[in-house]
Amino acid sequence: MGDLCAAARAILAVPVGARTAAMDRMLAQAQAADAYRKRFGRAHPRWGNGSLMGAAFQVPLPPEPFLSDLAYLDCLSEALAALRRRPGPRRN
Repeated sequence: MGDLCAAARAILAVPVGARTAAMDRMLAQAQAADAYRKRFGRAHPRWGNGSLMGAAFQVPLPPEPFLSDLAYLDCLSEALAALRRRPGPRRN
């Protein structure tokens, strides 16, 4: 949940029409950082340790809004949708 909330906070300032691309980019950066970590045994200097939270922290994050904040809820929804779009193994 921490990764999801960090990602939502990272795209909160992104214009609505650009949030899908921003989330997809953040997920790609996290994946690249994970590969870097596995290869070199340390975190990527810009994108972190391969977690979504590590990728989100490349921008200053605003404080976490309340769940009554509709823009934040939209960002959480966008982050969840981006995770569902990612290829890879799934569990039921």
